[in-house]
Amino acid sequence: MSLETGQRPWGSYDVLLEEEYCKVKRIYVNPGHRLSYQYHQYREEVWTIASGEALVVLEGEEIFLKQGDVIKIPQGNKHRIGNVADHELIFIEVQMGTYFGEDDIIRLEDDYFRNQDK
Repeated sequence: MSLETGQRPWGSYDVLLEEEYCKVKRIYVNPGHRLSYQYHQYREEVWTIASGEALVVLEGEEIFLKQGDVIKIPQGNKHRIGNVADHELIFIEVQMGTYFGEDDIIRLEDDYFRNQDK
């Protein structure tokens, strides 16, 4: 059971846990899609690939991940994840920090032309 479900142009997510200093999401990325190249001011993230294959860009470095792989995204680091397989990518995102609002997503590049209102 999820606390919240959201739809995005690249797929969807379920919020599984939300506490004062931690938020956990299960994220689904459609084949051929990717999230924006972004960073966060108030949180770090740890991603665990549950199913599928991903291409992560972390501070300009490309890293291929598969089921069971884990990567840490330090606060302030530019990052993105994309689905490079022909089936759905599922990963678990653990956010740790002091603020988890969607307005802490500073988009640098976005395939769907979503802009920051700042």
